[in-house]
Amino acid sequence: VQLVESGGGLVQSGGSLRLSCVASGLDFERFSIGWFRQVPGKEREAVSCISNAHTPSIWYENFVEGRFAISRDNAKKTVYLEMNNLKAEDTAVYYCAADRRFTTVQMMCYLFQMIENDYWGQGTQVTVSP
Repeated sequence: VQLVESGGGLVQSGGSLRLSCVASGLDFERFSIGWFRQVPGKEREAVSCISNAHTPSIWYENFVEGRFAISRDNAKKTVYLEMNNLKAEDTAVYYCAADRRFTTVQMMCYLFQMIENDYWGQGTQVTVSP
């Protein structure tokens, strides 16, 4: 299993980025995918989760406030996180992870610590300058 994030970078406050998570080595359509982020010295937190292709549903953490949009392209085995109106507090390393055990995406985003290590990407840095 391999998950590879890309699309991070340096952007000014109010700017936009689109993150991509490309998956391989798994039956992509059967997996729910989540985006998570972590600031050094702080705990990792959930950003958004999208269900598998067969039961489409989406969950966002409150701080997203309508600024981010998660989507998936099953043909490309890719999940995207479109981030708009970025704020300095969005600065973090963003990770994607995959799991198919949770019955809802909300549960996946709440219990992401249970996702096995092999189902996490290496992360992509997002830096938002004030």
